[in-house]
Amino acid sequence: MVKSMKERFKKYVAEFIGTLVLVLFACGTAVVTGCATDDPNVSYLLTALAFGLVIVAMAYSIGNISGCHINPAVSIAMLINKKLSGREFIGYIVAQVLGAIAGAAILGYLAGWDCGFGANGLFEGDVIKSLIIEVILTFVFVLAVLGATSKLENGKVAGLVIGFSLTLVHIFGIHFTGTSVNPARSFGPALFAGGDALSNVWVFIVAPLIGGILAALCFRALSGKKERN
Repeated sequence: MVKSMKERFKKYVAEFIGTLVLVLFACGTAVVTGCATDDPNVSYLLTALAFGLVIVAMAYSIGNISGCHINPAVSIAMLINKKLSGREFIGYIVAQVLGAIAGAAILGYLAGWDCGFGANGLFEGDVIKSLIIEVILTFVFVLAVLGATSKLENGKVAGLVIGFSLTLVHIFGIHFTGTSVNPARSFGPALFAGGDALSNVWVFIVAPLIGGILAALCFRALSGKKERN
């Protein structure tokens, strides 16, 4: 029992660290490049690469500890496909949100509390469009995660596949909403950015969770079997 609690705690710490790094480095890249260039396309590409590269780095460092979800949308998909227990799911979510808040706090301290924090925003002020965009982006990303992690023999390349998949959805999605696909990544920066970012953050919590759930159900249907621990 003690060993089990210790192992769970290690997973939660890993998820905290991974999400902190994601927000600090990836959202931080959005902040830095957004201020340093007049060409938004350069900023978009660099930010997309930053998100993908963080996932690659974390996948090969904490992946063997917690699975490197660092995203509630991924965790809820793993819960549905029975790769995560209910207790672990709650622990993962708490760790991810706290990690995102910590990452955003460090970013604010380093870059200034008015830096924008790489927070997400509604596309054309339209809630419905933004919800649809985020559901689609998250569905694609989480489906890639589930596929890449479905077989043990994929282990060596899974981190790369997932990282490139996150880069892909960011390259397309940054123009629209800044790309969330991750409720924790959105909540941490929004908490410090305030204003519209905070009042609209529910969109970037709800839509990725819906996308993650749909991806889990779709993958289970396509694979023809329920995932097991």
